[in-house]
Amino acid sequence: MEISKFVAPEIIFGRGSLSQIGESVVRLGVSKVFLVSDSDVISAGWVDTAVDYLRAAGLDTVIFSSLTTNPKDCEVTEGAAKYLASGCDGIVSVGGGSPTDVAKAIATIASNGGRLKDYEGINKISTPLPPMVIVPSTAGAGSEVSQFTIIVDTDRKLKMSIISRSLIPDIAIVDPELLKTKDAKLAAATGVDALTHGIESYVSLAATPLTDIHALKAIQLISKNLRRAVAERSDMDANTNMAMASLTAGLAFSNAILGAAHAMTHQVDGLLDQHHGETNASILPHVMRFNLQACPERFRDIAVAMGEDVTGLDLEAAAERSIQAVQRLIEDIGLAKGLSELGLKEEFIPLLSENATKDACLVTNPRFATREQIEQIYRNAM
Repeated sequence: MEISKFVAPEIIFGRGSLSQIGESVVRLGVSKVFLVSDSDVISAGWVDTAVDYLRAAGLDTVIFSSLTTNPKDCEVTEGAAKYLASGCDGIVSVGGGSPTDVAKAIATIASNGGRLKDYEGINKISTPLPPMVIVPSTAGAGSEVSQFTIIVDTDRKLKMSIISRSLIPDIAIVDPELLKTKDAKLAAATGVDALTHGIESYVSLAATPLTDIHALKAIQLISKNLRRAVAERSDMDANTNMAMASLTAGLAFSNAILGAAHAMTHQVDGLLDQHHGETNASILPHVMRFNLQACPERFRDIAVAMGEDVTGLDLEAAAERSIQAVQRLIEDIGLAKGLSELGLKEEFIPLLSENATKDACLVTNPRFATREQIEQIYRNAM
């Protein structure tokens, strides 16, 4: 009998659930909150709303927002120092994947000390982290339920993958209302990130029946709702379904890990400071084609989840439909760009490929990839 484990935080989901933030933090025994966010979320008013709920619960709050789209190790160092000096005893994130990753990284350094790259890889965190409550404002990263944090190493100009059960927040509050203040381009990019999470976790070597359920549901929801969510930002049915898709994809990849697409995008994003979802849109179809021969049955399942009619097709043709469906979706939401259009130069490919072979996400890719093969995928995606 095969044994598998599945880890997840407490999840509070639904429109208006941000109102639960004060009560949730109090339940964790926190008396003073270190709230991590960014300027866009602050401008949208969500941080003020969160602070009002926290104050109503009797909690003082310190806000930290000195971070960028692809958060950097130096920003984490600054945040950890401010956390330790603030007298706070719990961390809240309100925002997309960047504030969440920074919040987790601050918690790691504040409790374990050292440098962030000391924890790069899998299960290197030894001391428990402060209580964490995460409220996502985008439908893509899935960080609110994952055991990942991804931070740019500014010396090596790459994204570090830090993976540990310790990074799973105590409580995730997923309020689809927060999505309506995001523009169409961000909705598209984050949606493709969630799609990549669903696809890579479904074909992962570490996939289990528990992760499969979440991965396929995420793929199905994204296929049905992402176009609507991008075209009409006020469509709350589409936003709610995308919030659920991001959540379920996060549960899938947190437990099944990812694959070559993320191992490769981490390098590009660290070098070019490019939005992660846009980079995924450029690379994902090419990684799918590379992996197709390793698990065609799984790619056929993905095609079906995306609404493709594979009746009468042989296995290879049915599996191919998954790539075609992904490419159409990416084109329909305006993200069909090659890596060269995003600013990548041919000369960087050898170094990016070498770094990708060391990324933890590559371990669970369904097909072994050499540095030379990764180089070719990069070139195909140019």
